[in-house]
Amino acid sequence: MWKTVQRAAMATVHLVVAAAMCFGLYIFITVLLITAVGTLAVVGCWLLPEAVLLIRRIAGAKRNLTTLWTGREIPEAYRPMTGTLRERLRISVQDPSTRTDVRWMLCYYLYGAMLALALPLWPVGLVVDGVWAGLLRRTPVALPLIVKLADTEARWSSLLLMPSPKARLARRVEELKETRADAIAAHEAELRRIERDLHDGAQANLVALSMRIGLAKRAYDRDPDAARKLLDDAQDQAEQALTELRQVVRGIHPPILTDRGLVGAVRALASSSGLAVSVEDGGLEGGTRAPAAVEAAAYFVVAESLTNVAKYSGADRAEVQLARTRRGLTVRVRDEGRGGADESRGSGLLGMRRRVAALDGTLEVTSPVGGPTVIDVELPCVW
Repeated sequence: MWKTVQRAAMATVHLVVAAAMCFGLYIFITVLLITAVGTLAVVGCWLLPEAVLLIRRIAGAKRNLTTLWTGREIPEAYRPMTGTLRERLRISVQDPSTRTDVRWMLCYYLYGAMLALALPLWPVGLVVDGVWAGLLRRTPVALPLIVKLADTEARWSSLLLMPSPKARLARRVEELKETRADAIAAHEAELRRIERDLHDGAQANLVALSMRIGLAKRAYDRDPDAARKLLDDAQDQAEQALTELRQVVRGIHPPILTDRGLVGAVRALASSSGLAVSVEDGGLEGGTRAPAAVEAAAYFVVAESLTNVAKYSGADRAEVQLARTRRGLTVRVRDEGRGGADESRGSGLLGMRRRVAALDGTLEVTSPVGGPTVIDVELPCVW
């Protein structure tokens, strides 16, 4: 009986908040009327985008309220309200989610006050269920109706606030535009890095090598010993240039990925990181390999994450978990360091996010001050 009362009380609180929101929407009618008059009069057309933004916030609050009750998140699929006034007006009118929100709001005027049906059930339920369930130990019959009212209200809100297929498609197009821009930016940054490494490293060594060989040729006849020393220096310079070229190639696509696969490459990273790193392969070793681009992205995520752990976290241990899922490949890197990771401070997180987004993947960073820091990456692929 006590659990039934608690559940009914929670449902009542949900219905009270919903009724308060419904009452606020009745007051909001005044704003809608002013917006409509101003838009028709042209001089107040700037009110329309602002009213649509207010409707989005109200609908977002209702989504959060419904999610708290049902435990199922209701996605949003709004087009960004940016640009000139003309562009914002066009988005306000053409965005399919605007019509979804307005439809919900009109319906909510009718069903938002279900609290009026729930309140009379309390005295009846306390009496009836108090005797029926409390004394006779039977299943409550009245108070659960309050919970059903809350469930009905949340179910209707979920159905009405769910973005239409057209809105989800439009949002998906916007996401692809953003990831495409990030992919281009990451590609340009990678090209600049390769150019800088070649110019400052291998190219400089090759120029010095050419100069030493030229000096050795001139000194060969008159001073063979000096020429021999110059040739020895040239050989050292050539080996250094080869080493730097290998590093550049390794930065483009590590050969160890091709030779050992992702698990072997990550274990090699772990052994050379200077940390005590545990690696869980999640059944990847010996199985079907992911596409090369996915393996490369996962490898660089692990490499950058372990570098951040060694530089910034203060931890001496880390965990790397690789797993094959039905949708793709997941990577998790965890450390027990000081936490507080921030993308804006040049920790490499932004580059990792762009590299993952280029493959339509997701990257989540959880790093409260004091730790732990957890980086979760999901890379979609077909096995």
